[in-house]
Amino acid sequence: MRREWLLVLLALGLAASAAVVVYLSRPAVLTVAVAPQDGPETGLIEAYAAALARAREDVRLKVVRYGDVRDSGGALQANKADLAIVRPDVFLPENGLTLAILHDEALLLAAPEAAEIDDFPDLARKRVGLVVRHAADLPFLNNMLAFYDLGPGAGDEAGASHVQVVPLKPAEVTQAVAEKRVDAVAVVASPSSKVASATVRAVELAAPERKVALVSVPDTDAILQRYPELQAVTIPAGTFGGRPKRPAEEVKTVGASYRLMARASVNRVAVASITQHLFEWRSRLAGVAPVAKLMKAPEFDTTVAATSARLPNHPGAVDYFEREQQTFLERYEDYIYLFAFFGGTIGSGIAWLGQRLARKRRERVDIVLDRLIDILREARAAETRAALETLALETDGLVADVVRYARERTIDTRTVSALILAVDAVHAAIADARRQIGADEAESRAGARARTARLLALSVPAAE
Repeated sequence: MRREWLLVLLALGLAASAAVVVYLSRPAVLTVAVAPQDGPETGLIEAYAAALARAREDVRLKVVRYGDVRDSGGALQANKADLAIVRPDVFLPENGLTLAILHDEALLLAAPEAAEIDDFPDLARKRVGLVVRHAADLPFLNNMLAFYDLGPGAGDEAGASHVQVVPLKPAEVTQAVAEKRVDAVAVVASPSSKVASATVRAVELAAPERKVALVSVPDTDAILQRYPELQAVTIPAGTFGGRPKRPAEEVKTVGASYRLMARASVNRVAVASITQHLFEWRSRLAGVAPVAKLMKAPEFDTTVAATSARLPNHPGAVDYFEREQQTFLERYEDYIYLFAFFGGTIGSGIAWLGQRLARKRRERVDIVLDRLIDILREARAAETRAALETLALETDGLVADVVRYARERTIDTRTVSALILAVDAVHAAIADARRQIGADEAESRAGARARTARLLALSVPAAE
């Protein structure tokens, strides 16, 4: 029964070890809120989640769709998601930290060269057509107008708007510029996107001599101070091609970004893994979601600057960017240290308890050994065969008791050797005592016969 219990305990220990290994090796599953539902960013994250599942990586994504980036950002702030696609100028979660910039969208302002609109303040008293792609585009443009005091209610005594904003559809741009219903056209889009190229081309088609100019937005540093959720964007010369190239020189403007953000409390190791695979698989993902080509890491100079920027970055993402991802030992060094510290103490306690139990198990054998030593002395001092027989019977009983005990308990080799020596010594002492008593009895009988013979000799009359 004792052996069976040991086997059961061993099996339980192996099962527990296997359960721990399975638990530690299971992939971390993070919920990611994506929006808008038909946006390229959503397609990118869904393709990435599928790639992680196919590769059986140590981290997986569970994608949850939302109708708008305001909703996905709200899900992150409400802790309903671990990661989310966020557009900071629409809604910036208080607990959101950046992993990657999925792509930038810039405020593009195109106008015919004849309009002589070179930078944003030149829009005063003008009409701007806005190609609306997102509900946040109009508030974004209004913020820029307000910064330059060109918005509604600013300027003249009548409270008229300095700039009149006219919503347009993409197909209406050329006609609106040709009919002079608008002086310039704005769109919030990635400079390399088809929407941006189409808008510039539409303005160019309506411009005299087919010449178009891109309007710059000066004072970007001051704008970012007031609107930290925005960012400075530079449109390189020749972005829209052509001969001569369009634009002829790089243009400074401001823009918004679509970011993959994570809650600050999400494990930094999992975030580092998510960020690593996202950038390493960029070319693979671009075949399914071309927007992956526009993805980039947030810019920062130092680790401190990365985590204290206007839009802070997640420490796990910084670990990947700085090539400081934690190894297994670094990740669990605190637990290993605590295990080593307390494990030694617990091991010492177990060893002490084992010694106490072993001593308890030896007590019965020690009693037998002590009694055998006493029997050894008593055998040497015994004077009768009856006393020796009593000691021999008691020794046999002690030996039988030890044999039964040994079948139930484990006895160490030293104790067994001591028992064998003690039993042998007792048997030898009893045998010696028996021989001695036998010799004494024989001598006593011989002496008795001799005395009897002398007495008989004395009683017979001498012959005459």
